[in-house]
Amino acid sequence: MADVCSINNLTRCLIEGGMNPGLANFISILLGVVATATLPLVTVIFLIWVERKIAARVQDRLGPNRVGPWGLLQSVADALKLLTKEDITPLGADKFIYNLAPIIAFASIVLLWAVVPFTPLHVGANLAIGALYFMAVGSIATIKVMVAGWSSNNKYALLGAFRTIAQLLSYEVPLVLALIVPVMIAGTMSLQELTFAQQGMWFVFMAPVAALIFFIANLAEVGRAPFDLLEAESEIIAGYNIEYSGFKFGMFMAAEFMHAFTICVLTAVIFLGGWSGPFVHELPVLGFVWLGLKTAVVYIFMLVLRATVPRVRIDQLMAFNWKFLVPISIVNLLVTAFLLYVVRALGLTPAPGQEYNFVANLPQTIVLFVGNLVVVGVVVTMIRNWARRQRLGEEARSLALVAVEDENPAAITLPAGH
Repeated sequence: MADVCSINNLTRCLIEGGMNPGLANFISILLGVVATATLPLVTVIFLIWVERKIAARVQDRLGPNRVGPWGLLQSVADALKLLTKEDITPLGADKFIYNLAPIIAFASIVLLWAVVPFTPLHVGANLAIGALYFMAVGSIATIKVMVAGWSSNNKYALLGAFRTIAQLLSYEVPLVLALIVPVMIAGTMSLQELTFAQQGMWFVFMAPVAALIFFIANLAEVGRAPFDLLEAESEIIAGYNIEYSGFKFGMFMAAEFMHAFTICVLTAVIFLGGWSGPFVHELPVLGFVWLGLKTAVVYIFMLVLRATVPRVRIDQLMAFNWKFLVPISIVNLLVTAFLLYVVRALGLTPAPGQEYNFVANLPQTIVLFVGNLVVVGVVVTMIRNWARRQRLGEEARSLALVAVEDENPAAITLPAGH
């Protein structure tokens, strides 16, 4: 496979073909950057139509069906409309920062695709710290929210930015703790090496709790339902981007849809084996197909959640993170670390040369999976006991109220109008 010309070794192929080394290197970098930036943008135009169609079917509607066959050109029409709408900059706004925020929003998502491994051969930059890069670049979204809200000279935008910052920063804690688990199992932070490490067994079977926490925390990072408080129009109008219009508003929306799709891709890479699948080593281009299918499963699940689950309150959002997700993330990380030490001490890890063998990975997978089941069982028991205490407390209050009413009916005052 090393002799096959791909985006990774295109420079060598061009030089061997007689091209100037400097020009060959420039062309290779340019093609890689263009492909990395164009692929998610073109894909998201189609996925907006998919999202609207799935939401329509879930809610018993038709969805886009007029512009183009089956409504396929509706997203193109919407994009053209945004391009032709008036671009307004509010009085008192910091114009430079105000106009910079949409660019930051868009660029921060495109940069994530630089480390996504598409096949065994095709990856933009196989960084040894790919997981750390993912967290660092993903955190730029926090900056664009603060910049957009602060520079708009609008109190609703500023309040929306403050609330969004609190949400994004809070949910980065369980996100990082969940991401450490597959990194510990594979012993690397490279996303390409994480994919190779799952040739014998996907990490979702070794660490299902971490996979679920990673997915939930990413939902909050993107601001998807039920964590879509970034655009809680009933409370803060449209949030931090209320003052944006036209193409700049469209860049925020495109960044949101791209971010949602990107985290589904990264979930598939980190926990579902990425491009790995049958015959992918014989025909590397199949890696695109397997990665696309796994991403589609995660993405459709996210869309169904968005179309069915109601939005939570801000206090519920923060309480769920700090009182539930973070403690579980810490416990899960410690349990996984302990079980990995036990597995390696007992020699249950795959023997050298057997890392890609399914059967050789079963002992380690069973131990880690059982450990995750124990964590889930403890959590479910604690939730059940808490709910039981709440129910008994409500029943006691109801009985006390009935007793007071029986002893002195006049003490019960009815609301006005009854």
